[in-house]
Parts: sequence; C-alpha cells; structure tokens
Amino acid sequence: MIRPICRMGNPILRKKTQEVLKNFLKTKEFGQLLEDMHDSMEHYGGIGIAAPQIGIDWQLALIELMNFNRYGEEVSFPLTVFINPRIEYLTTDLQGFWEGCLSVPGLRGFVERPNKIKVTYWNQNGEEQEIIAQGFLATVLQHELDHLGGILYVDRIKDPKLLSYQEEFEEFIQERTIE
Repeated sequence: MIRPICRMGNPILRKKTQEVLKNFLKTKEFGQLLEDMHDSMEHYGGIGIAAPQIGIDWQLALIELMNFNRYGEEVSFPLTVFINPRIEYLTTDLQGFWEGCLSVPGLRGFVERPNKIKVTYWNQNGEEQEIIAQGFLATVLQHELDHLGGILYVDRIKDPKLLSYQEEFEEFIQERTIE
C-alpha cells in the first residue's frame, strides 16, 4: 500500500526514532510495513525511504539503487533493509552532492558529508550486518539514516545560497555539477 509522505514541518521528521524490537521482525505487521515502505518509495520515485517519512517512529530505512548513475558515478545497490543502524565515520574527508528528499519536495541543496563510512545494522531477519560505503552510496546512507535522528538534509546545508528549487537546479546548476 502506498502511504503518504510526511513533509518538512511534520513533527515526526524532527524526533529521534525508537529502536525496533527483535520480536517485532517476525510479525505480519512488520512484513506489511516493509512492503508499504518499498511501494511508497517506488511510487514517489525515491532511492531510499525512512520510516518517519511515512509517519512511523522506528529506526528503519530502505535503500535501493539499481544501475543508478549520478555525478558520473555508477552505483548498484540492491534493496537493503536497515534496522537500528549505527554509523561510524571512517574519514574526515568530505564530499559534496546536491541532495533532494521526498519529505522536502521541489528543492535541492548542496550538502557535504564524510565520504567513507561504516554502518552496522540488522537486516529484516534480525541478523547483524555491516557495510562500508564511500562516494555517492555513503551520502545516500547518511541522508536516509539522518531521518532516524530527526535530521533533514536542509539542516546540513552550510551555505543557504546552495539551496534551490528543482526547476532552477535543472536549468542553471545541474549541467555544471555533472562534470
């Protein structure tokens, strides 16, 4: 079922979410939630979605990038469920990308983030997993997992001049950032 996306201004997007209990993972309700999140992400054209974006107060996010090309970087990352994730920053080197968000429709903003991270999390079966990511994938992971701490990408924009409406981004900025 496609669920409506909570937009900036909705208080659920600004709170630290609750941990998911392991016994919940085996329930029909959890399976339905994962299906709804995936359906919603695809319907709205996202590459990731976090539970608070559909009004759910849990540390849960989905990310899927299949043959995705952005900023000259080809990324393929299968649908992955992140439960109770923790990020460890492996470098202080930053990279910047123009980010957008389902919860902040119509805008793009330039955000710099650490370019190499490690994420520890449970998968949908409650098994502990670990991933080391860098480049655009590291940015996507940080963006989605920020939602679980009540942070939106607009909070991380250092220069307000680097916030743009989507149409103006496409007309005036996008071509210059692809190279």
